[in-house]
Amino acid sequence: MMLLQALTDSTVAAPVADQGLSIIDLLAKGGWVMLPLGLLFLGTLFLIIERFLAIGANGKIDPQFVDNVKDFIQQGNLKSAESSCRNQRNASGRILERAISRIGYPIKDIETTIENASQIEIQRMEGNLPYLGVIAGIAPMLGFVGTISGIIRIFYDISISNDFNISTIAGGMYEKMITSGSGLIIGLIAYAGYHLLNMKIDRFALKLQMAASDFLDVLQRPVNSK
Repeated sequence: MMLLQALTDSTVAAPVADQGLSIIDLLAKGGWVMLPLGLLFLGTLFLIIERFLAIGANGKIDPQFVDNVKDFIQQGNLKSAESSCRNQRNASGRILERAISRIGYPIKDIETTIENASQIEIQRMEGNLPYLGVIAGIAPMLGFVGTISGIIRIFYDISISNDFNISTIAGGMYEKMITSGSGLIIGLIAYAGYHLLNMKIDRFALKLQMAASDFLDVLQRPVNSK
């Protein structure tokens, strides 16, 4: 009888244990703040993907391309060198094309041209990255705003109804804390994306500096011979 009673109790309790909320239902309980947070989340994903593809396309430096350009310069074939740079259609090609157009001027002028062109290309790569930094700061604060407004609403309802029930407060609190959690998660994604993409740009800048140094070394002999 005791075993039968235990099985009956567990059967009755099972539906209660199975009750729960889906992620969509849980997010819907966050209130109106979840709408701007959702837009910030979509904007974060768009910016990360867009910048990742743009940096990957423009940040390529083919060692064989650099070697070919150096060979053309040593042979005095500047037109082929410029054509090779133009065919690259990326940042390194545009920078070296600008540098080749200055061959015949003092090395210092060519170095300045490379530096200026490099800064322009790096700024192009950074593009919309500052928006990720803004989202990383705004999203958590917006989540806290949603939580605070929810708490104010809970205590306002208590003051009107004079019904101070701990279950009501706890239920309202967990719903409003959803906005804080969502804001923190979005902020973390934006923060990580911002710094990881900046690291990708820094690696490109280092490779570009090495390629530019090799390029200038090749120019030393033609310039000194004049």
